[in-house]
Amino acid sequence: MAHVSPEAFGNAGNMDELLALLGRAGIENGWAKREPSMYAKPKKPFIPAQWEWAQARAALDAAGRFVNTELAERRNLILNNPVPGNFYPTVTTLVSAYQMVKAGEVARSHRHTANALRFVAQAEPGMFTLVDGKKIPMEPSDVLLTPNWAWHGHANESKASGYWIDFLDVPLTHLLGPMFFEHHEEMVEHTDIVAPDSPARFAFTETVRRLAEASDITPGHREITLGDPALTTIALNVVRLEKGASFSMEPSTLSCIYTVMQGKARATIDGVTFDASRADVIAAPSSTSQLWQAQEECYLLRVSDEPLMRFLGWLRPIEAAR
Repeated sequence: MAHVSPEAFGNAGNMDELLALLGRAGIENGWAKREPSMYAKPKKPFIPAQWEWAQARAALDAAGRFVNTELAERRNLILNNPVPGNFYPTVTTLVSAYQMVKAGEVARSHRHTANALRFVAQAEPGMFTLVDGKKIPMEPSDVLLTPNWAWHGHANESKASGYWIDFLDVPLTHLLGPMFFEHHEEMVEHTDIVAPDSPARFAFTETVRRLAEASDITPGHREITLGDPALTTIALNVVRLEKGASFSMEPSTLSCIYTVMQGKARATIDGVTFDASRADVIAAPSSTSQLWQAQEECYLLRVSDEPLMRFLGWLRPIEAAR
C-alpha cells in the first residue's frame, strides 16, 4: 500500500486513473463492488451433509492403532462441511467431531474460550469427563457440557473404548478472534469427586422422562430444551418422534447440527434426503428447509446457534426474495 497525495487524486483525469490511485492507496471503491455487501437474503456457504457413526467408529478404531494421546491432544475426526476450500466448520458457527478414548487412557486436561459439549455414542461404566475438578459419568446418549474456560479432560477407567461426538463454537471464536487455550498444570486434573448430578450433565434417562411428560406439539412430535440455554452461544433441543411422525423447520438464520440419539429417521434438508441411524451426524446449515420423518420411535439432538442469533437480533425466517 503506497502513500497517494491529495494532489494526485485532484489531478485524476478520468475514472480509470482514479481507480488506479485508489488501488495504490489500498482503498476499494464502494460503488462498483467486486461482490455485493448486501443481499436480499443470506447466502448459503455450506450444504446439507451426513456422517455415519459406523464409518466414524471404524476410522477411530484404526486411528487408535497409530495415534496415541501423546501424539494428539485429542484423537478426533473433524466433520468439515464438504464444500470446496473448507477444512474445518461443519456449519457456519459450529464444528462437530467424533472422538475416542481407549480403555485405560486419559486425555489431557485443558481449557479454552470456545464453548463445547459432547454426545456419548458408546461407553462403559468407568468412562468420565472431568470438568472443573469433578468426574462426570459418560453414559450412552448423555449430553455433557464444557463451557467457556472450564477445565476439562477425559479418563477411561473402563475396559472398553469410549466414543462420543463433540460440538464446539470454534468457527465463531476463530471469526471473532478471542481464542485462548491453556493446558492444566497436571496432565489430567486429579479428583476423586464423582458427580453424576452435575449441571454439566444431561442424563438420557432424565431426557426420556421429561419428554414422556411433555405434550405433543404436533401429533407424535414432542420437544424439550436442555438448559436455558445450555451454553451462551449454543442451544440444545431434543425432539422425540413416534414411528411415522414428522416435524419440519422452515429456512431460517439458524445453523443446526443433528445427531440421532436413539432410533431411525429420514431427514430431508433442502431437498437432499438422508437415512439416519443412532449417532449419525447431519448438517442442516442456515437457510435450509428441514423435514424429519421417524422410521421408528426416535430421539434427535439438535445443536444450534440460536442463543447467538437471538442476542444479536438476527433470528428470523428466510423467505424467497421478492
